[in-house]
Amino acid sequence: MATIKHILFVEDEPALAEIVKESLIMKGYKVSHCKTGRETISLHANQDFDLVLLDVMLPDATGFELAKQLRQANLQVPIIFLTAKNQPSDVINGFESGANDYIKKPFSLEELAIRIKVLLSTGRQLEVNSLSSATKTIAIGKYEFIYPKAILSLNGQVRKLTSREAEILQLLILNKEHILTRDIILNQLWQNNDYFSGRSLDVFITKLRKYLKGDPCVCIVNVRGQGYKLMC
Repeated sequence: MATIKHILFVEDEPALAEIVKESLIMKGYKVSHCKTGRETISLHANQDFDLVLLDVMLPDATGFELAKQLRQANLQVPIIFLTAKNQPSDVINGFESGANDYIKKPFSLEELAIRIKVLLSTGRQLEVNSLSSATKTIAIGKYEFIYPKAILSLNGQVRKLTSREAEILQLLILNKEHILTRDIILNQLWQNNDYFSGRSLDVFITKLRKYLKGDPCVCIVNVRGQGYKLMC
């Protein structure tokens, strides 16, 4: 019997919170609802969640600040922003704070359900990939990468990647020294290739380049108009 997925839902607007919560429960999820950042941090510290739905504007904190705290506590849990703040700078800020997806209000409940399903299933699919054995170490130049532990290490120094960072790095490794198109990355990991998803991919690629700069022989090359190539 499949395990019921537990979602932490953070939203201070009562009517919207009730509608979304009931919709998710009808989809078969267990939902814990919080109205404030303080309540969210307390609940997250005492329970395990499979996914977090997070509003940006809360009474006592911004969702961006809250996402950073949640990400520090759990690098792997998927985080989706639900917000009316839809300027490009807001979207980029959201992904830089640790989010996996960003849904602009108003949104359809069906779209939300699909995006949740994709994030939860993507993690599972990657776990059973031939690369994703917890005991298998992949060499990237002087670096070592272990998936799904999402560990990237260099000379004994260990960095824990977020789930989305690990997913992108895994795709680059699978296509090492070959061009991996942006469309393939976006469609496989985000399930779309719109502007906001593309900007979030840019943010994650920038982060991975920073993480890999300890070995000058390793680089993620931007192939203009096509995509990326991991060279090592």
